[in-house]
Amino acid sequence: MTEVSRIQEQLRRAMQGDPWHGESLREILKDIDAETASSKPAAAVHSIWELTLHVAAWLEAVSERLDGRPAGLIDDENFPPVRDRSDAAWRQAQARLNDGYTRLDAKLNAVPDARLETSIVEGKASTYITLHGAVQHLVYHAGQIALLKKWHRSKTT
Repeated sequence: MTEVSRIQEQLRRAMQGDPWHGESLREILKDIDAETASSKPAAAVHSIWELTLHVAAWLEAVSERLDGRPAGLIDDENFPPVRDRSDAAWRQAQARLNDGYTRLDAKLNAVPDARLETSIVEGKASTYITLHGAVQHLVYHAGQIALLKKWHRSKTT
């Protein structure tokens, strides 16, 4: 098994598999509706929806960096605002997350281990650090989403 495939497996586990730490992000999100996804315990806290779009944006950015584009995110791209709080828009947000993951997963199939030690793009961290960072980032925000889900459920029961 190559190192890239090991990283890919960790990303898969965090997103949709059976991670060591608990539920995957997909498992956490599976029974969240649009109302729950848009709820916030305080104005300065990101919602589940915003966090979902944020994770999607960074999965997309890592894919772009693997293509050699120096993807950076401005504020509205980093935490995209939620303007439409409909069920359909929430499904679209989840689809964007799934598409971002699927695209990155597919790109990783073509990354040789030799690339891990080189900068992902000029002036950025190594491919190794970036890919591990993508996994860590996903797990970090999955934990936040799980806590927000518990918070919302506790206030409605």
